[in-house]
Amino acid sequence: MAEGEPARGVSPREPQALNRWVRQRAAHLLVDESGAEPAGTAIYALADPRDVRTPRYIGQTRAPRRRFLQHVAQARLWLPDERPWWIKEPKLRPLYDWLRELHRDDGRLPAMIVTEWVEDAQARTVERARILEGLARGWPILNYEVEVQGRQMALL
Repeated sequence: MAEGEPARGVSPREPQALNRWVRQRAAHLLVDESGAEPAGTAIYALADPRDVRTPRYIGQTRAPRRRFLQHVAQARLWLPDERPWWIKEPKLRPLYDWLRELHRDDGRLPAMIVTEWVEDAQARTVERARILEGLARGWPILNYEVEVQGRQMALL
């Protein structure tokens, strides 16, 4: 695989080649738009690189690059197209289904956009607020909170 060449068509025997390609691309797909010095916990969004203003997943991490690589590795893009049976938590399957679908479409990887840095103690609260904000805006969010939100009755 040439540098920068899409990773489509990587055979199941080539996960190392795909991993090298992903690591090379990570710097181009991870953007910090927070305008702040990295400190504490990053709140981030994963989005289709063709539509970065419409997040598909909201998360938090202290190490954005490492988390980006974890997301991509967990999707096991080198395996044949099938339901990601290896995902231990079924609630995460929609995210990894989307990552695999994105990759099938011309070898694309998600973009990770760091939107803000917060104190560690506030990370979960801010992450949840961003997820709920995305739902209110009609974003096609894949976080588990979407399912939970759908089961909850609206309070008057």
